[in-house]
Amino acid sequence: MKLFRSKHADSVTQLVKACQRQDHRAQVQFYERYKGRLMSICLRYARTVAEAEDIFQEGILKIFDRISELKKPEAVDSWVKTVMIRFAIDYYNQVTKAQKQQVSTDSIDMDWESEDYQNLFSKLNTDVLLETINELPDGYRMVINLYFVDGYPHTEIAQMLGISEGTSRSQLLRGRNLLIKKLDRKGIKHHETF
Repeated sequence: MKLFRSKHADSVTQLVKACQRQDHRAQVQFYERYKGRLMSICLRYARTVAEAEDIFQEGILKIFDRISELKKPEAVDSWVKTVMIRFAIDYYNQVTKAQKQQVSTDSIDMDWESEDYQNLFSKLNTDVLLETINELPDGYRMVINLYFVDGYPHTEIAQMLGISEGTSRSQLLRGRNLLIKKLDRKGIKHHETF
């Protein structure tokens, strides 16, 4: 078997094709190549580390099950990211159907200008920001991750989460306002970031 090197596009193509043939050694190498990236996605969408690990394990199995569908092996990086995000969303939807939670938003009254989040995100420690996002209620956390972190538009977010575009926009507004409040409680002031 050839040695696969992740630095070369042709090696990535070979790795994907070997995984499509269900080559066990290639699957191990593929797993190692994507484990860190995919686990970080899972951590953003999960409530706990244990839940993120569950999502990752089930999601990577789904990736291996569906890898034969990948027609352009050179696009594998974006493909695995998309599959894992969509799996995390599906996982979230299953959990929320099983246990509905109601979120109180009465105390959220802060406004945040539309482009301010870019300044805020760029000046914060990534770990602090992700930790704070993970403290948000599920609906807010999902929309903030999908919109701000992964760059999905409201139309796609609405489809993925099974909500209306208006609900997506509302969840985003309320979620980012709550995020600012939580950051403020941690000593990171909104006005200090600009």
